[in-house]
Amino acid sequence: MADHHHAEHAQGTMDIRAQEKTFAGFIRLSTWVAGIAILVLIFLALANS
Repeated sequence: MADHHHAEHAQGTMDIRAQEKTFAGFIRLSTWVAGIAILVLIFLALANS
């Protein structure tokens, strides 16, 4: 069995810019999808009345 030596993790030292950028993109996309879904539902409600 291999003995793996891991460096001590220091809280708050990891670069998370890529994760923050990805999360911001996910939130932006989710907002657009929700808005489009609401507009489609409103259109369907008006078209059926």
